[in-house]
Amino acid sequence: MTERISRFSVPDLADLPEDVRDRILAVQDKAGFVPNVFLMLARRPAEFRAFFDYHDALMEKDVGLTKAEREMIVVATSAAGSCLYCVIAHGAVLRIRAKNPRLADQLATNYRKAEISPRQRAMLDFALKLSTRGGEVDDADLETLRVHGFDDEAIWDIGAIVAFFAMSNRLVHLTGTPPNEPFYLMGRVPKG
Repeated sequence: MTERISRFSVPDLADLPEDVRDRILAVQDKAGFVPNVFLMLARRPAEFRAFFDYHDALMEKDVGLTKAEREMIVVATSAAGSCLYCVIAHGAVLRIRAKNPRLADQLATNYRKAEISPRQRAMLDFALKLSTRGGEVDDADLETLRVHGFDDEAIWDIGAIVAFFAMSNRLVHLTGTPPNEPFYLMGRVPKG
């Protein structure tokens, strides 16, 4: 029995606009499978494009925050938001980017006990506060980040990643999209 990807209709690849189909096929070539979130979002091509353009603008740069730190924010805040898909999928990416098979599980369970630096702890303290108690964020929170070496661009990135994945988490909750099975094992055992 095939697990359902969404509570909403999922288009056939052949019926998608060429650019959307090409993007999905490129991910399939790289990963060896199509992440369910791609198929779930493809039902609305304009939103698919906007979603992944913003995702890439936030997650694919390596300035201010490392790519692993960006994934750390996603895993920790998605765990707080009870988003299984994002914890599992981005946990896999984090394990690969951080080259640490333990880190994603630690962050999803209790980031305060994770194998991270004081700088990263400050980043996640802020990210979780913004994610769960955003109305309480004040100037002192930003100053704490600055003391740990984050400039305004990095602070903006932290906040934007939190906000973007809050939306992503809610879309996954809406659609009931499950994580793909391959994500569970990715990055757990070094390639030999």
